[in-house]
Amino acid sequence: MELKWLLYVTLLALGTLAVQAHDMDDDNDGDDVVDIEDDLDDGIEEAEELKPETSTPPPTPKVTYKAPVPTGEVYFVESFDKGTLDGWILSRAKKDDTDDEIAKYDGKWEVQDMKDTKLPGDKGLVLVTRAKHHAISSKLSKPFVFDTKPLIIQYEVNFQNGIECGGAYVKLLSKTPELNLDQFHDKTPYTIMFGPDKCGEDYKLHFIFRHKNPKTGKYEEKHAKRPDADLKTYFTDKKTHLYTLVLNPDNSFEILVDQMVVNSGNLLNDMSPPVNPPREIEDPNDQKPEDWDERPKIPDPDAVKPDDWDEDAPAKIADENAVKPEGWLDDEPEYVADPDAEKPEDWDEDMDGEWEAPQIANPKCETAPGCGTWQRPMIDNPNYKGKWKPPMIDNVNYQGIWKPRKIPNPDFFEDLEPFKMTPFSAVGLELWSMTSDIFFDNFIICTERAVADDWASDGWGLKKAADGAAEPGVVGQMMAAAEERPWLWVVYILTVALPVFLVVLFYCSGKKQPSAAEYKKTDAPQPDVMDEEKEEEKDKGDKEEEEEEEANEEKLGSDADIGSASQEEDEEEDEEERKAASEEEETVNRSPRNRKPRKD
Repeated sequence: MELKWLLYVTLLALGTLAVQAHDMDDDNDGDDVVDIEDDLDDGIEEAEELKPETSTPPPTPKVTYKAPVPTGEVYFVESFDKGTLDGWILSRAKKDDTDDEIAKYDGKWEVQDMKDTKLPGDKGLVLVTRAKHHAISSKLSKPFVFDTKPLIIQYEVNFQNGIECGGAYVKLLSKTPELNLDQFHDKTPYTIMFGPDKCGEDYKLHFIFRHKNPKTGKYEEKHAKRPDADLKTYFTDKKTHLYTLVLNPDNSFEILVDQMVVNSGNLLNDMSPPVNPPREIEDPNDQKPEDWDERPKIPDPDAVKPDDWDEDAPAKIADENAVKPEGWLDDEPEYVADPDAEKPEDWDEDMDGEWEAPQIANPKCETAPGCGTWQRPMIDNPNYKGKWKPPMIDNVNYQGIWKPRKIPNPDFFEDLEPFKMTPFSAVGLELWSMTSDIFFDNFIICTERAVADDWASDGWGLKKAADGAAEPGVVGQMMAAAEERPWLWVVYILTVALPVFLVVLFYCSGKKQPSAAEYKKTDAPQPDVMDEEKEEEKDKGDKEEEEEEEANEEKLGSDADIGSASQEEDEEEDEEERKAASEEEETVNRSPRNRKPRKD
């Protein structure tokens, strides 16, 4: 019992300390903070003096950066580790149909280290400015032609400041005689657009390709379906993410983020609008006949309004049974002029009109059931039926919803190989962003999955390993949080103490034995007394059996010696033995230890 009370008091004291620590953390002013910091500094210095040298944590494993090198044939690679924009061309174009002030592609690009980088020497392309048009591009080592090999495009993005509204997608610029990277802009023809884009709470991961109509020669954008995965984290966690598009000759595609598939499908079935148009279309010249009846129900022409139907009856009527509450103040208005209000000194009646005090609730009405003219409350009219309308019946002339007839689509075509897109010869970034410092790195365009995976392992994989090595473990994170919020120490202690308290309470709360006072109240025999009485009765019974055996032996001996004792002597002896036995039995029964307990 004392142990349980001790645990209760301990938990109560810890809870009180938690509340006080939390209040002190929230309510201290500047002076108090200085004093506390001084005390903490003194405490830290003393703790450091007493700290043994063996308690120093092991150093964090260091990840050394090494520029990635492609392990196979590639059409384009760029790691920016040279620290320059060699090979990249800044656009000097202007956007059409835009004000001159913002039409220029004058956004700034630089090669920089990533903020808070864990890999010194790892550089990337950074979109530096915000609220400007940015365009930059670079030639491939050779044009990519869609034939029998897959297309793999892969690069890294880090929204170092988060992202409010803007994109980080790339464009694979179509190979055309008119392609001029110096004039790269939003209307420059592209074959594929791929990458993340966000504005507001709309998080997108684009995959768009421009498909050429084989009959008309015109291009139309085809958009992949939206992925089912939640993309928000990739835009908000300020970590480097790896974006990969794999396009196969069998028209299948996969979109991966951090080497995990987030979207997949087929160019023939999962694009919008579809690659191939429908075989039949509605005849644009077909017209609905004038007598076509689309009404499934019509009013019953034979229905007649009942004679007692009153269309003029109001929906609400005054409650004639209502009675004005006692104490109703008919002569008092609900609102009166504020007697404490004063006309402002700068009030100009010529300009502002006659000043009137503001209205306030009549204080006399606060204790009364109401003020002003009393009116009966309105209730539903039981006789109200509203405007009469004939009931609706099935239309025997119903013909269904009319649709134009189908005719063969004059623009129909069937392209079973949409993978064979327009070749492209350059990669470009044409972006508008309201957030600065978007980090791009480690571009690669190739045809082999293993080459892209090796490139990712040597680039993005190193970043991931460095970030993981720099992140503290669970215990370290808890310690860091407690340093910022000291009251968390109490939470940690309670988290450990509560299970221990419950276990101790469980084992210490066994069934209690009745006290001696309770036995006295009920006259019930105590367990130890009952055991002693049973043992004494057993010993006495054994002693009586031994005495009877000795008596029988003596009797047998005397019978053998006398031989001719008379029958009367035998009867007298038997009578004496019965009397002796009877007396002994009465003596035993009268003993207090053999008395049966009295029941209340």
